[in-house]
Amino acid sequence: MERVVHVPLDDRAYDVVIGPGLLATAGARIAPLLRRKKVAVLTDETVAEIHLDTLRAGLAAEGIEMDALALPPGESTKGWPQFTRAVEWLLEQKVERNDVVVAFGGGVIGDLAGFAASVLRRGVRFVQIPTSLLAQVDSSVGGKTGINAPQGKNLIGAFHQPSLVLADTEVLGTLTARDFLAGYGEVVKYGLLGDAAFFDWLEEQGPKLAAGDMEARVEAVTRSVQMKADIVVRDETEQGDRALLNLGHTFCHALEAATGYSDRLLHGEGVAIGCALAFELSARMGLCSQEDPSRVRAHLKAMGMKTDVKDIPGDLPDANGLLELMGQDKKVVDGQLRFILARGIGSAFVTAEVPRDKVLGVLEDALA
Repeated sequence: MERVVHVPLDDRAYDVVIGPGLLATAGARIAPLLRRKKVAVLTDETVAEIHLDTLRAGLAAEGIEMDALALPPGESTKGWPQFTRAVEWLLEQKVERNDVVVAFGGGVIGDLAGFAASVLRRGVRFVQIPTSLLAQVDSSVGGKTGINAPQGKNLIGAFHQPSLVLADTEVLGTLTARDFLAGYGEVVKYGLLGDAAFFDWLEEQGPKLAAGDMEARVEAVTRSVQMKADIVVRDETEQGDRALLNLGHTFCHALEAATGYSDRLLHGEGVAIGCALAFELSARMGLCSQEDPSRVRAHLKAMGMKTDVKDIPGDLPDANGLLELMGQDKKVVDGQLRFILARGIGSAFVTAEVPRDKVLGVLEDALA
């Protein structure tokens, strides 16, 4: 059942291996990258408790030793304090330039560990072993690494491609339903931005996928990764097409900032709501049919996901306040917000030609 997606970036090319049981064979897969049989692993406490022994055994099978540092779980780890702690720990472990750092966790760990590897001794290689659905389909592929600032998400970071990605789909079985569905928000995004047939497939297979069907999970992760890889190869440092991967994210980042990056709203939940809002905005601008946003919402609802702004618990700023938060987005160019809108399901594009009052109208109605 194992699948491999190759990311052909010249001398920085790498494979993304997808399938069940990869932790047990991690040693054999990582060994070819190593000059000495030792790795430093950055993980979080939740993942460490459930999976670290399996990884340790998988590495030991090839005689590879590992040292691990487990950071606190959650988005708040993605800041300077834990980043400093991670980098200094890696230096204490005497990680050399030819060594490999392993990022073993969800998106937070992948982003932080990748950034740590990018600055450690001016750059050491790293391997991504993503443990959440969100990290497997999105953040572990493509080399975007970084941490959050008080001013906004992911504003500090570097492009640093991994040397290998091992997406063990069996690990997804230990995710809570909420975490799994949050990751599913990013899977849906791929269908919406560039592959209508994939969205059709998800409408049909989504429930099976959520219920744990392994073949469906491998297929969904593989198609998502293949699509991301294709876009990254065309536009590694986000000068153009790569921005399409931010479908739903302009709204999402504002909602995350509004909820203080807390458990009130997980990133993938924000992406799902953001995609629904982006399609709503597209329909109001006459870019796509009114059926499209309805279909997006219907699928998210059928999967039991957060679909609307009103599904977020607690108080939120008003529409003007949310619009203000959108202005801190990394996609701002010359002070102009760039949106990813759609001419239909599977057909997204990037534009700055979005009237402020239209965005405000969508937000006002969403909050009503």
